[in-house]
Amino acid sequence: MFLRQTLSKPDIQLSYLEWHQGQEPLLLLHGLGDHALVWSSLAAYLAVDYHIVAPDMRGHGESSKPEWDYSFESAIADLETLMDHLGWSSAHIVSHSWTGKLAAIWAKQSPERLRSVILVDPIFIWKMPSFLKVTFPLLYRVLPFLKSMGPFASYEQAEQQARQLSQYQGWTPLHQQVFQAGIEQKPDGSWGSKFTIAARDGIFADVMRVPGLTTPIEIPTLFIQPEKGVNRQEWQLKPYKTYLKNLSICQVPGNHWPFLTQPEAFNQTVKAFLKQHSQKK
Repeated sequence: MFLRQTLSKPDIQLSYLEWHQGQEPLLLLHGLGDHALVWSSLAAYLAVDYHIVAPDMRGHGESSKPEWDYSFESAIADLETLMDHLGWSSAHIVSHSWTGKLAAIWAKQSPERLRSVILVDPIFIWKMPSFLKVTFPLLYRVLPFLKSMGPFASYEQAEQQARQLSQYQGWTPLHQQVFQAGIEQKPDGSWGSKFTIAARDGIFADVMRVPGLTTPIEIPTLFIQPEKGVNRQEWQLKPYKTYLKNLSICQVPGNHWPFLTQPEAFNQTVKAFLKQHSQKK
């Protein structure tokens, strides 16, 4: 079982889930538009051996949703403040999608804070050309996972849309729990995601501005490559192979969200890597 906790910072309230059976620090970072509960299967699987914390990143879930400041710098500052609050000098990091780029930037900036890094189908690793900014409004309309933002006239309509999304293939009780935790009724009576437009726009803006990998990184890193994920070509893997000097690549079944669509294989893969790089062998 986990506890929902809140860390008060001067600028935001950071909400997070905590599983505190084990001792080794493990931080789980969700992707764009998701929230901490997407990690519940993995956390339950690892809880005996690790002290696990999964935050709702700013603009997501139960955390504060400021109108601005969704930079990588601010997100990393949130995480380091959280680690300091927990008494962690360093931690293992599992990151998905957009936070894979965040983890790479963090590893370059403060390598002493990261014991190991797991990148789950990361995206946007390069600095993006400025001309692509004009395509973002189109992306917002066509990216399937952003279609769940709403607004929807009713909860039923929102769930019907969610059941068609890749991350909810098969619609298990876990999927329903994750979906319900990420949606809310708005003041006008409509339903929509707790993920905000300000967060979406601010994160995409910084994704364009900041390159992810620019210098060699020695931290033990696992690249999890789902068979139906977004990283299927060699050119997509090249920057990781170039800059991550202690890199392993492992293929798993499932799509961009293997922790939701194929959790058993995913959980086993993560556990094996963490066991190899944990302090207590």
